Amino acid sequence: MNELDELRVRLAVCDEQILECLLKRNAIVEDIMKYKEAHNMRIIQPDQEKRQLKILRETLKGQKHEKEIIDTFARINYNSKRIQARHLFNYNIFLIGFMGSGKSTITDYLSTMFAMKSVEMDAVISRREGMSISDIFAEFGEEYFRNLETNLLIELQAKSNVVVSCGGGVPMRENNVAEMKKNGRVVLLTARPETIYERVKDSHDRPLLEHNKNVPYISELMAKRKEKYEAAADIIVETDNKDELQICEEMVQKLLEMDGKSI
Repeated sequence: MNELDELRVRLAVCDEQILECLLKRNAIVEDIMKYKEAHNMRIIQPDQEKRQLKILRETLKGQKHEKEIIDTFARINYNSKRIQARHLFNYNIFLIGFMGSGKSTITDYLSTMFAMKSVEMDAVISRREGMSISDIFAEFGEEYFRNLETNLLIELQAKSNVVVSCGGGVPMRENNVAEMKKNGRVVLLTARPETIYERVKDSHDRPLLEHNKNVPYISELMAKRKEKYEAAADIIVETDNKDELQICEEMVQKLLEMDGKSI
């Protein structure tokens, strides 16, 4: 055996050791999730991830392959999040609520915390149609747009472990609710009319509010949708005066309770 062959053998041994460690590590990640559930502990702990990265950087400081190893660990951490997400949610999560209730923000945060794929329904429809939501309304009418929403929900039945930010009008159709519940949980995010106004007052991509950006009109429209929103929801989370972590942690705990995974 020449020197190159010997080096390749040594590399293969390292690969076997890495594989064994990764399998053990992934099993530990699952055990940690089970422990948190059994002891009703917080599931999302971003500070722990920061601590791990800090220790890693301190350990590797000055090492020849510091950048490459940190990149490798970033991918390992990403896949750990995916394992956690699959352990927690073997279904899609559909976020519903009035415009400005925080659906997009929470979708992004939840997607980051659990490495879940995300779908912003309005963005997908806008991209496919090649025009803004306002232009779709103006050119084709609301019914056309609502049909696009329904068709997209049907498409999502083929996926799982996806967090979906739904347009404000999605739950108003009973068949939309039925489609969401075929392979998902429906989470209603709520906020006071005053909070909604503050969040949407500078936006120009909300056709139903474009010429009615005031608290009384928002309150009136919210009242009209309230019954259907609450009827569609599996759980409800208030978003007023809470940050993304607080909202997502409450959401996860309520979903676990619903699924019988939390005491």
